[in-house]
This record gives sequence, C-alpha cells and structure tokens, in this order.
Amino acid sequence: MTENRGLELCKHTPSWDLLRRSIRIEEGKGLDYARAKRLADQEAAKASSEPMLLAWYDAKEGKFSPGVECCCHTNKKPSWLIYAETRGGEIQVVINDLEYVFVYRP
Repeated sequence: MTENRGLELCKHTPSWDLLRRSIRIEEGKGLDYARAKRLADQEAAKASSEPMLLAWYDAKEGKFSPGVECCCHTNKKPSWLIYAETRGGEIQVVINDLEYVFVYRP
C-alpha cells in the first residue's frame, strides 16, 4: 500500500479510461475501505467465477495498491491502474464516483 505521493497529475480521475467491464456502485456516505472491498468482491464475483483482485484505490485515504510508481505523467493514468491493466485486469468496480476503485482479473 502506498500513500498518494507523486500523483498530482493523476488526480484527474474522471479522465481515466475505464476498462471494458466497468461496474459502478453508488453506496452513499460513510463507506469505509473494508465495506467497499466487500461490495466490490461481490460485484466482481457476479462477473467472473474466480476474480482476482489486482489493484485498488482509496481516494478518501489517498492510498492505493500495488505500490508501484511509474508512467502516470505520460499516460495520465495512475500506476496502479496501469499495473492492473497490463496484468489482465478487465473488471473494474467503481464505488461512489471514484471514491474507491477495484480492478480484477477474471
């Protein structure tokens, strides 16, 4: 897990290209990471029989995983999202308009 350092140019979250299978959930205020992950896991399980979580982003806490840092400035995407995409991530669960994002491989 990495703090949100070095992501100033990646804060333009609405401009991220979403993956082909993007699931959007609006859950309201007061949602924490643990509850968001449970929701995301449930939605990913509907899309694939054995989804594997590759990356996540928690905007409330300014944290993400995996803690790789590269490519953001040239691709205008955060490195954790690039990591997931290049490793087969096809299912993206977006909660509360990018408050939490989880990327899974089917």
